Order: sequence, then structure tokens, then C-alpha cells
Amino acid sequence: MGPSSVFKKRFLPLAALMQDAMADTSPLFGIISGHVNEEMLAKIATEYEKGRLLLIQTTDLDAGLPVLWNIGAIASSGHPSAADLIRRILLASAAIPGAFPPVLFDVNANGKSYQEMHVDGGAVGQAFLAPPSLDVRIAQERSGFRRKGYAAYIIRNSRLITEWSDVQRTTLPIASKAVSIMINYIGLGDLYRIYLTLKRAGASFNVAYIGDDFRAEHKVQFDQEYMSALYRFAYEKAASGYPWENAPPGFQAEDH
Repeated sequence: MGPSSVFKKRFLPLAALMQDAMADTSPLFGIISGHVNEEMLAKIATEYEKGRLLLIQTTDLDAGLPVLWNIGAIASSGHPSAADLIRRILLASAAIPGAFPPVLFDVNANGKSYQEMHVDGGAVGQAFLAPPSLDVRIAQERSGFRRKGYAAYIIRNSRLITEWSDVQRTTLPIASKAVSIMINYIGLGDLYRIYLTLKRAGASFNVAYIGDDFRAEHKVQFDQEYMSALYRFAYEKAASGYPWENAPPGFQAEDH
């Protein structure tokens, strides 16, 4: 698997000026379709009935809002197009704006038909846990539900710093690097928000991310050698007892 297994490049500069993205992700959709089948849906539905949630976030570009899709509910709905909907949600969740095409979803509201344009949920947030407006302690008091030992484990498949690169003084490289920096800081801000939300709820925060001790060369996007090296690195860390950090950068870690 490599870049050609995920996307096909479009002709430049026509794609940048006249089309919806720089690449075509039909190869990626083929991979997704091969894995998301009725057997997988049945397994997801079984876990959903046990009370487990599988949520995927996309961004509604028209509304400028995040959308959380309850994959378990879709899988257990019995609808004949459930599998195709989940495939399209996965494709949309990977649709990096500008690089990959957005995914259109047909919706009906007030008797009218519309199409919503969805892209990667990272446009609004790299990670989510619960709305900051939700105070778990108040919710427990109102519901009468009690539970001790809340803990959240966040795995960020990225670094917490923007890697240095020699940016060419042309439009696309400058825009690409600026977007990369913005995405990185959005992800860091998400960790701050999750940390403070958990502190208010009296829950523990645990985060894992790609540290400076991983130094494999990242030559191209979806580089098989890089991804394999990253997997081995993470596996070995986990096997030896991963040292979860109890606070994001900039906060004083506390003992739990």
C-alpha cells in the first residue's frame, strides 16, 4: 500500500482552479468498501447493543459545524444502505480540504431535498470527548448515577509540534505549510479543552502521541515504510508499558 492505493493525482493547475480537490480518492473508497461489509456491520451492531459507542466526526462545510455520526446506530438500523452510508462517512472523515474531494450527503428537511458537503472532521477539531458545556457532576446528580474512577485515554496519531521544513516561496507550498501549522495547533487546543473538561469532572487524563524519539524519515504521504516503522515503534512502547502523560504540554502533570 502506498500513495497510489489511496488517491490519484489530478492535473495541475487545472485541479486547483476548476475542481474540488487536488486528488481523486476513488482508490481509498475501494479499500473502505472492501472492509466495511455486512459482517463488520453485524459486529459493530452487537457492540452497540452492549452500550458501546463508535462515533466518527466530519465537518459540514455549508454550515461550518462538526457532525458526529453514531456508527453503531447506523449499523444496527437494518437499513439497506447502512453499509454504503458508513463507507461514505469514513471517506468524508478522511477528506482533507483542498487535497481530497468532499463527500456529498443527501438530506431532507422541511419537505425539501438538499445535499450537504462534508470533509475531514479535523477542520473543526482533531479530537473530541464531550462538549465543554457538559458538567458530568451535575449530570450525575440529576440522574442519580454514580461511578468512581473515571479515566480518559487519548491517542493522538501525530506530533504535538510542527516539524521544520524548508518552505518554497510559492503559493501552494506556503498555503500547505500554513494549513499544517493550523491543524497542529487545533489539535493541541483540543487536548487543553479535554484536559480541563476532565479536571472539572474529577476524571484522569492520559495522552499518547508521537514523541521526538521517533525519527523515521517521512518521504511522502501514506509512505508504507514510514507507517510500518511508526506501528512497530508504538507497539514496542505499548508492550513495555507505555508512559502515558497526565497533562498536555504547558500544564503541570499530577499524580493519580
